[in-house]
Amino acid sequence: MNKKTGLLLLAIFIIQLSFAQDSQKAVPGVKTEEKRSKGIVSVQSHYSVKESMDRLVSIVESKGMTVFLRMDHAKNAEKDGLALRPTELLFFGNPKAGTILMQDQQISGLDLPLKVLVWEDETGKVWLNYNDVNWIAERHGLTEKSKGIKKTMESVMAAVVNAAAKTNL
Repeated sequence: MNKKTGLLLLAIFIIQLSFAQDSQKAVPGVKTEEKRSKGIVSVQSHYSVKESMDRLVSIVESKGMTVFLRMDHAKNAEKDGLALRPTELLFFGNPKAGTILMQDQQISGLDLPLKVLVWEDETGKVWLNYNDVNWIAERHGLTEKSKGIKKTMESVMAAVVNAAAKTNL
């Protein structure tokens, strides 16, 4: 990875982590293990960061989506002598779906491919966080042209994250 890409990904991580910390505040009417705040969905996992991420990758691939990048932020921090609780970021998606959003509003590419941050908080709880698809649509002014894809992406994100985080009952 070149230095420019690394700095860009670090900036994305810092922004997402700051939102993820805000998302842990109580949200009225939402169960404590799943919260929405500032356009970020938070789902508590029953697994470690590594196992949650392994499950997420497996589920994403089984749905025919492409995994573009799995980044271990804690491992990268350690290389620079810094400590960070387990934190991994997955970039994934379906170029056909993402392209439809970008054809509608090309700037939506700023939030594509889709991302899920899996991290351990200071109490040892593991969280999966992702951008709410409705927030992405609102942020970029997506129109009726991408309504169907937006709904599909919303249900797919919820399904894959919940499947990765929850025990098989």
